[in-house]
Amino acid sequence: MSRPLVISDCDEVLLHMVAPYRDFLDEAHGIDFVMNSSDFSEAMRYREDGRLVEPAEIWRLLNLFFDTEMHRQQPIAGAVEGINALGEHADVVILTNLNDHRRDHRAEQLKAVGIDARVFTNQGPKGPALKAILDEYNPTRALFIDDLPQHHGSVADLLPHVKRLHLCGEPMLAPFIDCAHKAGHAHARIDDWNHALPWILEQINGADND
Repeated sequence: MSRPLVISDCDEVLLHMVAPYRDFLDEAHGIDFVMNSSDFSEAMRYREDGRLVEPAEIWRLLNLFFDTEMHRQQPIAGAVEGINALGEHADVVILTNLNDHRRDHRAEQLKAVGIDARVFTNQGPKGPALKAILDEYNPTRALFIDDLPQHHGSVADLLPHVKRLHLCGEPMLAPFIDCAHKAGHAHARIDDWNHALPWILEQINGADND
């Protein structure tokens, strides 16, 4: 029998990423990471001379972090309890923008902190990947959670019937991320799980609404 389906991102929704990445850059590479805007490429500078880190090096360091440092990532406050509470009412899957070879590592990482959920990896906009998941699960209703506004836009364009919650649980990032709710691409913006959980439960258990 079909159930509701919750599709959640991982980084900055369930697990902190930027904070441990900042610590990794500081400790191992002499790089300061300071978010002053939504432009990630402007946040990383070499401590020695203040130079911006080149885009190719940013990608290399990000890949190095996910290859060697994922053990540093800790849960967002309330995320483990929240996502497991949702599992009592709906199927829960994780849709994370990582390279496919990291899927099993991500699943193990989440299981280690208490989240036992199927993981789907993706690169690029999440709308097409989400459509494939819905085609497989055929849920009674679906709700998507992500911290990045462009993914809400992608899902809104392709699957407008899916409820969409913009949630960024990282205080370093949340003030600088454009609000998908204000842009009309998400149904709500709630950045902490204690307030998000009741809203999500209402969406997946309540009457259909726009």
